[in-house]
Amino acid sequence: MKCPIDGTALVIAERSGVEIDYCPQCRGVWLDRGELDKIIERSASYAPPPPPPPATPQPTRGHAMGYQDTGYGKKKKRGGFLEDLFDF
Repeated sequence: MKCPIDGTALVIAERSGVEIDYCPQCRGVWLDRGELDKIIERSASYAPPPPPPPATPQPTRGHAMGYQDTGYGKKKKRGGFLEDLFDF
């Protein structure tokens, strides 16, 4: 099969039981019917459980606004199932 973008022959790779067609030139990825559902199902099983709801913030003495660290600015952990699946 040829890439619909640039006409290069697609390469077939099997990752985690899912057959993926990808173009080595433009790095486009194409999936057959049902393969996206398999990927979604498997990625859900790799996802960590959701964090518990945050506690109600209590006002702090000495701060008029009751400053609380929101966690913004921290780097998000990258990787996981999907990175391994699409690493060509």
